[in-house]
Amino acid sequence: MIERIQTDKAPQAIGPYSQAMRVGNIVYTSGQIALTPEGEMVENDVELQTAQVMRNLKAVLEAAGSSLQSVIKTTIFLADMEDFAKVNAVYEKWFGGHKPARSTVAVRTLPKDALVEIECVALVEA
Repeated sequence: MIERIQTDKAPQAIGPYSQAMRVGNIVYTSGQIALTPEGEMVENDVELQTAQVMRNLKAVLEAAGSSLQSVIKTTIFLADMEDFAKVNAVYEKWFGGHKPARSTVAVRTLPKDALVEIECVALVEA
């Protein structure tokens, strides 16, 4: 069974998609950018944007019955690969010793001119 995940603790989808989908004991999040739950973009600083993205992912995962510590895989999209070290430092603070598999990709642009977008796949906690 496929379950649509929705929470008001993260920004609403800005297109025809869901914040996440849960299939059995796995949750797939949509990419999160640095929008607040109210829909406002965080200022143009990659570290502040990454922290907001992580808050959004945490909220969506929790709404699905999961957590950052249950993440299996992430994909990071960067508007500028020069920001890799800064994003990595913020990302590491949120995951601590948990180190999911990860890909990082440089892209030409992101929605709303965001500097970073992150999506993930996680297990749902029993």
